[in-house]
Amino acid sequence: MVLRKYNGMQDDMPQTFSSMLDRFFNESVNSRGFAGFTPHVDACETENGYEIEVALPGIHKEDIAIDFQEGKLTISGERRFEKQEGRRYQMLETQYGTFSRSFYLPDNVDPDKISAQLQDGLLLVNVPKDEHKTMKRQITIAGGEEAKQPVKQKRVVASENGKEK
Repeated sequence: MVLRKYNGMQDDMPQTFSSMLDRFFNESVNSRGFAGFTPHVDACETENGYEIEVALPGIHKEDIAIDFQEGKLTISGERRFEKQEGRRYQMLETQYGTFSRSFYLPDNVDPDKISAQLQDGLLLVNVPKDEHKTMKRQITIAGGEEAKQPVKQKRVVASENGKEK
């Protein structure tokens, strides 16, 4: 039997309901490749950082890699199809293969404190903001006569008891 993609416009409609079901299930199973897939992602910004949730059901933490380089966070991995002996699949809608998702993050993140946790098929990546880069600072502006005069530095000398003299 030769398999052809059914587009609904063929003149040779199946003669029986059974042959129509066979054609439908064969096309459903055989038309899907295992090249890769794109997991669903939810990302949000909080006061303290960024949270990225990735839906990865059926994937083990050993099959996931998280890299951060030059402001780009990349989550990649693979969901493997494990065909079981004695099963003849009639429909296969789950996506398998490799995946990779990348996110460009602002300069105010602290890459040394990025953490990840996989629980119940949901990967939660926490990217905290760097407190020093997000802290508000007041900058004084020098102008007029102040800018022309050298800045006087106060000299502090501590006594034996630790108080200033």
